[in-house]
Amino acid sequence: MRAVTYRKVDVDGIGVFYREAGPKDAPTILLLHGFPTASHMFRDLIPQLADRFHVIAPDLPGFGQSDMPERTKFSYTFDNIAGAIDRFTEVIGLDRFAIYVFDYGAPTGFRLAVRHPERITAMISQNGNAYVEGLSDGWNPIRAYWQDPSEANRRALRGFLSPETTVWQYTHGVADTSSVSPDGYSLDNFYLARSGADEVQLDLFGDYKSNVALYPEFQAYFRKHKPPFLAAWGKNDPFFLPPGAEAFKRDIPDADVRFFDTGHFALETHCDEIALAIRNFLSRSK
Repeated sequence: MRAVTYRKVDVDGIGVFYREAGPKDAPTILLLHGFPTASHMFRDLIPQLADRFHVIAPDLPGFGQSDMPERTKFSYTFDNIAGAIDRFTEVIGLDRFAIYVFDYGAPTGFRLAVRHPERITAMISQNGNAYVEGLSDGWNPIRAYWQDPSEANRRALRGFLSPETTVWQYTHGVADTSSVSPDGYSLDNFYLARSGADEVQLDLFGDYKSNVALYPEFQAYFRKHKPPFLAAWGKNDPFFLPPGAEAFKRDIPDADVRFFDTGHFALETHCDEIALAIRNFLSRSK
């Protein structure tokens, strides 16, 4: 049952690609990736969960193998991306599921939880932030664009899209960079180099402020519903700091918060440890 299948479905005119593995009658986990990657970031995790869980990992619109509609036809906001993933879950017939959220996957998944709290069985956040104390100074150039969406401030963010920055995101905070496969960041850079991808990503940098504005609403959801919660955090992440992981316990006192000695893309170096933590956590959460 660990064989992975690769499919693409029409979601209101947008082709959404996804990976699927595991028994369809088993508890479902929805894996939501971040910037600038795609569902391939879960390539090593999926087989470690698929014996016990039904695992679904879509590429967000504009990322990976999913369609990247023209910006005149689809506004690249996190509300719209969350709406597309919400519909994706309905199109493929998911009604209740745990979510694993990483980076951009967090504001996407947390929106789904706020909209449909009855559908969420548990949450795993791997460097997926919902608290202002989790945002590092690395966000300052993007904050400047939020405050003044000028062309100059937009242009200043193009450095985040460079191949060198992608490699840095994968290797920063990793004790032994030779343990990081080049496959992940090379594929990400391929996707970033597609025509129009740069403008899509700059739009999302600008709209990230909408996620910060929703932090109080996300936190209210955590306090009210207290979903079983695991934070699995690369403690050397240059963008999402450990206080952001610890903050979940304010609203979910029973949250399980764990730190791993690695960076932003923790699965690249600590997939086995995180997979074991997820299996144990979800076994306790039944």
